[in-house]
Amino acid sequence: MALGFVLISTAPAKEHEVYNELLKVKEVVEVYPLFGEYDLIAKIEASDFNLLGQVVVDKVRSQPGVIDTKTLTCIKF
Repeated sequence: MALGFVLISTAPAKEHEVYNELLKVKEVVEVYPLFGEYDLIAKIEASDFNLLGQVVVDKVRSQPGVIDTKTLTCIKF
């Protein structure tokens, strides 16, 4: 299991639209709005890190209104 958090910057006034579209993505398990440098944070679960990367590129970054992302991958201790 691969787990990642994606910080997302959106175009002005596109936060709600991007938020609602991300909730439809199977691998996105949580989405929260933020104040500050980024507008949203999405928690993504995938079977492996290759799929995690595919989800970020194909299903998050490709959303209309997404300007930039920063992906943080998690490890186990």
